[in-house]
Amino acid sequence: MSRTVKALACILILITACQERKETGETSGAKLEVQYARGFEIFKTDYGYRLELKRPFPGAETSLVYRLTEDQDLQAEVRTISIPVGSIVCTSTTHIPMLDYLNAGDKLVGFPNTDYISTPSVRKRIDEGDVKELGSVLDMNMESLLEINPDLIMNYSMDDLKKTDRLVSMGFDVLINSDYLEEHPLGRAEWIKVFGLLFGEYQKADSIFRKIEETYLDYASKAEHSDSPCVFSGSLYGDTWFMPGGNNYAATLLKNAGFQYAVSDSSNGFLQWGYENVYEAARDCEFWLSPAPFSSLGSLGDADTRYRNFKAYREGRVYVYDNKIGPAGGNEYLELGYLRPDIILKDLLFIRDSSLIPGHELYFYRKLE
Repeated sequence: MSRTVKALACILILITACQERKETGETSGAKLEVQYARGFEIFKTDYGYRLELKRPFPGAETSLVYRLTEDQDLQAEVRTISIPVGSIVCTSTTHIPMLDYLNAGDKLVGFPNTDYISTPSVRKRIDEGDVKELGSVLDMNMESLLEINPDLIMNYSMDDLKKTDRLVSMGFDVLINSDYLEEHPLGRAEWIKVFGLLFGEYQKADSIFRKIEETYLDYASKAEHSDSPCVFSGSLYGDTWFMPGGNNYAATLLKNAGFQYAVSDSSNGFLQWGYENVYEAARDCEFWLSPAPFSSLGSLGDADTRYRNFKAYREGRVYVYDNKIGPAGGNEYLELGYLRPDIILKDLLFIRDSSLIPGHELYFYRKLE
C-alpha cells in the first residue's frame, strides 16, 4: 500500500472511529505466559498474535490492542503490525539492549538523540551513519523520519496518545512501549518477549528472559538470611528531594537485595519530599544510593552542606550508578540495566555485604571516595 493511500486511510480511521481503542471482541486464542510484567498480555491467534497493552500510559482507562501478523490482507486494520519487522525507530534507550540481545540491532534505522546510546554494536552503526539522528524525542524530525521510512516506530507516552496519533496519521505503524510503568524489575525485563514477537524471535526472547530470571532469583535468595541495613535514595533538585516510592521499580530492587528501604510510602512513582522529611526518615541509614552523579563525597557535601548530616555520608557509604558511561556520554545503567536487573541486584548485594558476592567488581555502581 502506498504511503499516501495508507496515510489517507489512517486519517479517515482517526476521524470516524477514534473509539476503535476499545476492545474489538475478536477471539483471543491461547494466552502465552507473562509472569512478572503487568503492562501487556499476548495471545496466539489464527492470524499471528494479539498483543494487548493493559497500561499504555499513566492513568489510561482502556487497553490498546495490536494485531501482529504476516497476513498482508489484514494491513488495513487499525493497529495491525506486519511481522517480522524489517526496520524500526525506537525512542528510549531501554529498547536498545532488547534489539542487541536478539541480534536485531541492525534493524534500528533511527533514534532521537543518538548520543544517549551506549550499546557497542548499535554505537558502531551510529558511527557508520546507519542510524539516523532524529532530534528530540518530544519533537522528532518528521522530514528525517519520512526519509528513512521505518516499518515500525516504537514510541512511549507519558500522558495520552496525541503524539502517537500524529505519527499514525502520517502513515506510520506505531507500537506503544510502556515498560517504564512496570513495578517489578523482572517485569521490565520481560518486555523482551514483545521484541521477540516483532522480530520473529519469541522463543529466543523467552529463553533470554528465563536466564535473567534464574540469575536474579538466585541473587535474591542470597539476601534472605542476613541483616537488613537501612538505605535511602535520591537527592535534592532545588528545594525538592526526588526519590522512588515504596513500590517503585528501584525500591523493589533494594528490598530484593535485602535492604530496608527508609521510605514506607506505597507509591510506584517518584516522591517529591522536602529535605526535612527525608532527614527525619533517613538520617541514621547506613547506605545512600543514587544521588546525582557527583564525582566525590566532597563534591556532594559541597553541593549542599546538609548532605553531611546523614550517617551514610559521614561514614562514607554513598554510591552512584554512573560507573559505565558510553563513548558519547550515555549512562549504561539507564540502558542495559532495565533488561539486566540481575546485574544491578548483584551490585546491590555486594554493596550491602561484600561477603555475599566474593570477588565481585561493581558494574553499574561506583562508591564516592
